[in-house]
Amino acid sequence: MGRKNIYLLLCLLGVAVPYSQFIPWLLQNGFDARLFLAQLAANRISLFFVADVLVSGLVLMVFIRMESSRVKIRRGWIVTAGLCLVGVSFALPVYLYLRERALESGEFTARKDLVRPARV
Repeated sequence: MGRKNIYLLLCLLGVAVPYSQFIPWLLQNGFDARLFLAQLAANRISLFFVADVLVSGLVLMVFIRMESSRVKIRRGWIVTAGLCLVGVSFALPVYLYLRERALESGEFTARKDLVRPARV
């Protein structure tokens, strides 16, 4: 199985696993934003996970900004939309898939400041 197919599989998992928990909650409670936020911040452990996901999302966005100077990604907006609608579990494999596709098509830009000199 190639890298692109692995990333696509991880995209599916990145949507299926989180939404397997969110959709039943949504069906039971409807879209009640106050209840959602109250349950999200129910205790320090849940806030730990919220903080971790928010920081991971920020790190992903910084990484994408920095990496975009090397690799030109088509349809990069999908990553941002995926991050907002699903989360890092979907956005990261989507980005890796798009990046792999761009690298295969030759849209890689080698910059001197990004290339390390060969060791002798």
